[in-house]
Amino acid sequence: MNPAENYILNQPEPYRSIVLHLQIIIEKIISEVDLKYKYRIPFYYIDKRPFCYLNVSKSEQFVDLGFWNGAHLTAHLELLTTAKRKVIKSLRYSSLEEIDETILINVLKDAYSVKDKMFNH
Repeated sequence: MNPAENYILNQPEPYRSIVLHLQIIIEKIISEVDLKYKYRIPFYYIDKRPFCYLNVSKSEQFVDLGFWNGAHLTAHLELLTTAKRKVIKSLRYSSLEEIDETILINVLKDAYSVKDKMFNH
């Protein structure tokens, strides 16, 4: 197993189930993503460029699905958090039941549509 898979499988519940569920949807919707282990978390890349990441925050009790080009996203902005970050926006989940697959898929497709845009601060 690679370090990203180890990270996912070594998470306590409910985080492991949340991350595994997100992983399945991300890889189904954006088939060319490549799962790597960067910055000590699972990070999806497309053509050697960062796309999104999965970060478990046990202290704050959520899974953060962060989008690298968050500044360019337009779908479901009311559900995305910046958490005082300038560029990255994310969806946060504390339970498997919170995942609305329709919204998740819309945000993934939106992120894919802006994947080649450069950072704007």
